[in-house]
Amino acid sequence: MNSWIRQVRILDPLTQRDQIGDVLIRDGTIQAIDHALDVSGADIREFDGQGCVLAPGLVDLYSQTGEPGHESRETLAQLLTAAAQGGFTRVVFLPNTIPAVDTPAQVVQRLTANQPNQPQFLPWGAITQGTEGKRLTDLIELGSTGIVGFCDGQPLANSLMVQRLLDYTQSLTLPVAMWPCDLNQTGICRDGADAIRLGLSSLPVTSETAPLTALLEEIATSLRPVHLMRISTARSVDLIRSAKARGLPVTASVTWLHLLFSTADLDKYDPSLRLAPPLGTPEDQTALIDGLEDGTLDAIAVDHCVHTYEEKAVPFGIAPPGAAGLQLALPLLWQTFVTPKRWSPLQLWTYLSLRPAQCLNIEPASVQLNTAANLVLFDPHDAWTVTTDSLGCDVINTPYADQTIWGKTKHMWVSAINN
Repeated sequence: MNSWIRQVRILDPLTQRDQIGDVLIRDGTIQAIDHALDVSGADIREFDGQGCVLAPGLVDLYSQTGEPGHESRETLAQLLTAAAQGGFTRVVFLPNTIPAVDTPAQVVQRLTANQPNQPQFLPWGAITQGTEGKRLTDLIELGSTGIVGFCDGQPLANSLMVQRLLDYTQSLTLPVAMWPCDLNQTGICRDGADAIRLGLSSLPVTSETAPLTALLEEIATSLRPVHLMRISTARSVDLIRSAKARGLPVTASVTWLHLLFSTADLDKYDPSLRLAPPLGTPEDQTALIDGLEDGTLDAIAVDHCVHTYEEKAVPFGIAPPGAAGLQLALPLLWQTFVTPKRWSPLQLWTYLSLRPAQCLNIEPASVQLNTAANLVLFDPHDAWTVTTDSLGCDVINTPYADQTIWGKTKHMWVSAINN
């Protein structure tokens, strides 16, 4: 069905477009954009865009799916529903499924989940076999299968393996994403006054900064571009800012919940705020937001990770890390940063759509004539309550359970786009 969206706020961070107008979509392509269009035809579906935003579909850098291996947590169909509900036209999922996405056959199997007119799911290919960090996969072979890049979603502790990874992938244009984290250092709350006040075992900042420093040294030697994922501390922001000033080829991302919460929000010991890496201190949270705004950090990732009710209905200290987010990130980031005018709508869309695509070396969606319509119609004023019914899932694995929030995706257009 062709679409006519009337008098909508058109946002496009790629061209810096921010205007009110009409948009006509025919056969999956943006055919016309004007202040006002005169459109007729029985095959045209009309959308009243007043008060809404029409913008490129969002891109999630990394999230986790329960299928295959943990379908009781979330199936691919449920993940697809969550992505569409949240305005994400492309979701890149981590390879740590069972079995892992570590062979060409596994990549092909995952890609068959993509269906026309639905959000695209793009797989990261595993760096190591089974994402166990012991032996490298056949990186060259895996790189020719349609993966978006290489990532384990787990820290890679072996420095010699990191060297080989960066060397072996020099000839490939696919991105490499790595999580700087020392799993040998234990703790469930970032070290600071709140960890002491709440009686939670503390995790020192060096659990992130020490492996980050070592990784930056390897990048300085090889000059192989790397994406740094799950950045969570102020000191890490400083290190990345310095690395970029030296010309190192790095990009970096922070997850949405690390922008909205800190250790100061753990008073209720909510298992949904048990994350990996753990929430930073209030000073970390401020530095992450500032780092995003000044370009030290490039993009926001969702890192969507659903667990069953039984898995999360335990004390904070033993709950598995992770929370749902695909349905919630856009409205809550809008509510927190755009509504009070700290960020413009274009800024938010840059962090959630344009820059994630650039970090992945994939073509960003855009609102331009004769381009594929990969768009989302978002109403920032539509209020709804976060429940299992509204989320379309079996569990409410989020700190926003039963709360009323503002902002809802009204419609999505997904067309073929080059990756």
